[in-house]
Amino acid sequence: MRTVGVDLAAEPGKTAVAVIAWSGGAATLESLHLGVGNAEIVEAIRDAERTGIDSPFGWPEAFVRFLNDHDTGTLQGTNDLESRDGRRPLAMRRTDLLVRASTGLSPLSVSADRIAHVAFRCAGLLAELRESGVEAGRVEGRAVEVYPAAALLGWGLPARGYKGRVNRSALTELVTAFTGAAPWLDLGEWEWLCRESDDAFDAVVAAVVARAAALGKTELPADADRVVAEREGWIHLPNSPLATLRGARI
Repeated sequence: MRTVGVDLAAEPGKTAVAVIAWSGGAATLESLHLGVGNAEIVEAIRDAERTGIDSPFGWPEAFVRFLNDHDTGTLQGTNDLESRDGRRPLAMRRTDLLVRASTGLSPLSVSADRIAHVAFRCAGLLAELRESGVEAGRVEGRAVEVYPAAALLGWGLPARGYKGRVNRSALTELVTAFTGAAPWLDLGEWEWLCRESDDAFDAVVAAVVARAAALGKTELPADADRVVAEREGWIHLPNSPLATLRGARI
């Protein structure tokens, strides 16, 4: 099996893509690159069984309706928008709320934070995938939405404080802890880049979550959430230890 992880950014310069090959109870990081454009991402995804992309795949249903009603002049006057709590349905997707409830981590709002620029690019990328013949659903397509920090937390690893140059030492310690927890994953010549760039490391984590998704070891929406998730997107959280990803085959 080959999985891909994409730490998507608003621009190619900070976008990282990792490719992991899984065989015989071990895994090898085949490639890890920064500064990746859409064409290269699509090519990598086409050659992989599953891909994890660190970006929202959609927007809150309430936000989409709000924009449509505002655009058509049919928005009803309401006091709800006067308070932050009243505006919350416009800012958080169902999957965001469930992730926060289960992990304590709060995904960035796709409609009220700068990650919206990443989501704009992701929407275009998913369209390119569909046009190239790759199934690109928002829940169980060949590419799935991932949240590296939440995955790390679920695996018992540090999930905060490793981003940016000022936290380089924390990133180095995290990579050491990650390789200790998954000694069967060979980072090879790319280990130095994981220790230097949190974007690169997150791409590796995303590729490991893609493995979990391919093996059916991530949480899927309950029946009551499925229809909403198909429109808003769904964050795949691993529901089993790292060790269970090593030897399983499909």
